[in-house]
Amino acid sequence: MKRLSKRPPRRLPRILAAALALGTAGALVTGCSDEGEPVTFDTPRSTTQAHKPHKPNQRQARVANVPETLFPTGPTSSFRTANTLEDGTKIGVTTLSGAKSGFTGKVWVWAPKQYFDPKYADSGFPVLVALPGGNGYPVNYWMGTDLKLQSSITQWSQEGKSLPFIVVMPVLNPDDTYYYDGSDIPGQPRMGTWLAEDVPDFVRANFRTFKSRDGWAFMGSSSGAFAGLKSVLQHPDKFKAVIASGPDTVPDSPLWAGHEAARLANDPGRLAKALGAKPDTEENRVYLAFQIGTKEAGAARLKTFMKQYGKGPVKTRLQVIQGGGHNAKGYIRGMGDGSIGWISRHMQAPVAAP
Repeated sequence: MKRLSKRPPRRLPRILAAALALGTAGALVTGCSDEGEPVTFDTPRSTTQAHKPHKPNQRQARVANVPETLFPTGPTSSFRTANTLEDGTKIGVTTLSGAKSGFTGKVWVWAPKQYFDPKYADSGFPVLVALPGGNGYPVNYWMGTDLKLQSSITQWSQEGKSLPFIVVMPVLNPDDTYYYDGSDIPGQPRMGTWLAEDVPDFVRANFRTFKSRDGWAFMGSSSGAFAGLKSVLQHPDKFKAVIASGPDTVPDSPLWAGHEAARLANDPGRLAKALGAKPDTEENRVYLAFQIGTKEAGAARLKTFMKQYGKGPVKTRLQVIQGGGHNAKGYIRGMGDGSIGWISRHMQAPVAAP
């Protein structure tokens, strides 16, 4: 159970979270000479064709079931450089005022090199919302180059293991005191709406995306894994997959006290049971890629969850990370060993011009 203690279980310990934040800060100083400089993710096509959806032509439709691309709807956000990768791609950061949640927080973004390739100018790109463990505030530690999430996606996409995802990294919680279960807890900041609605709306405003859920997924570690898992099960019409590493599987923030009905409405088990009772059709299917290290607790609990709720359209997979502990770097290794490939096979790839 999560507590209000300094080191709540099943989350990355606060000391580790701080170390990761410090490691990120070091990466900013030593690896990014243009930190704080303006950066744009606009492309010529997305600038000139804003507000105009692109529908696949007849040839594309014959070749594959290509979903509709949505060009940036605006308004365009103002980004500053937070980090620079070895291939020259940038991790940008902005402050988002969530129109639906009412919460204002930072969001970091990264687009792969393929996003800027003219041959993909008419195509949307899949989106991976990456959520941290620990406090998830004021920094989302996935924005650092030390964990190699973005550079790994670059490598995996070149090797054919992964789609070239746009990676979006919002803050997970509104402060560093409480954990909010990535949910709309009554009387608290609406973090469920922030993650499931405001952040995707922000991405659609600034990037070429796919209109369908086939282009949307979450990944996260520990408490961030819970939020991603819950979001996919709660909104299967919006998101198709999640990589949940060392996750919590029940909502247990102390802020739920006095709001049991609302808490149960955000319980992944209950959500999975309801979805699993629906017909096993493509439009209902979600893909839950769990990861667990052999040096951390929780494997038996995850296997029980998968056995109990992995039914019908709820598809599950478990990546056991040999020698892995409850830490982000091990989870990246697990992604490369199979998890990222599994969800990629069930999602929409960008489509090059003929």
